[in-house]
Amino acid sequence: MARTVVIHQPDFLPYLGFFHRFLQADLWVVLDNAQFVTGTSRSWMNRDIIKTPQGERWLTVGVRKPKLGTPINEVLLADSPWRKDNQNLIRNNYRNAPFFKEIMPLIEELYASPCERLAAFNLKSIDFLAERLGIRIERVMASALGAVGKNNELLVDILQKTGSRRYLSGLGAKGYFDPAPFAAAGIEVVWQQFNHPVYPQLHGEFIPYLSSIDLLFNCGIDGARHIIRSIG
Repeated sequence: MARTVVIHQPDFLPYLGFFHRFLQADLWVVLDNAQFVTGTSRSWMNRDIIKTPQGERWLTVGVRKPKLGTPINEVLLADSPWRKDNQNLIRNNYRNAPFFKEIMPLIEELYASPCERLAAFNLKSIDFLAERLGIRIERVMASALGAVGKNNELLVDILQKTGSRRYLSGLGAKGYFDPAPFAAAGIEVVWQQFNHPVYPQLHGEFIPYLSSIDLLFNCGIDGARHIIRSIG
């Protein structure tokens, strides 16, 4: 059976759908050389959403403003007090969550990581969440593969360089997906089927697509592991 590969940039404290793909794949190619993007709906590289009594709010990693076209693995973290600000924001809005005492010390440990670059810190945040969700997956950095091309051609070259014949993609990529390069290379494309689970939350009506820390604070490690594996 051909191994299934996920290709995605290292986002910050990602939502559940990010990890759901890992349960169905054998390898994650970390698109660490993707261009750093900010200020658009695609800019999840240094921010994600948590829930507050006032609704959704961004949790943002401070970075030094990079030149246009800078890859994420070259973006430097800012010297501003964003680590303290993030922790205060999390603490203030989840202090009444059922599993606050279990999760908050782990969050503090994450923010104490002595990283200098955004990609490294994001990978720490992904490892933190994956470990609590009980998910393990082999990974390789795209920057180490020497892949060439743009858009779909780049993905195909990455898959070929990893000897992979099956690509698992998120639905968000359908808008700019070109099947021709994949078909020409004999690569099967599988689309993620993700139905967001509903679980107990603080602060009123349920809001989906938040950072996975929301699930951990509300349901704990054991509950989160059960919930992500029950997704249809």
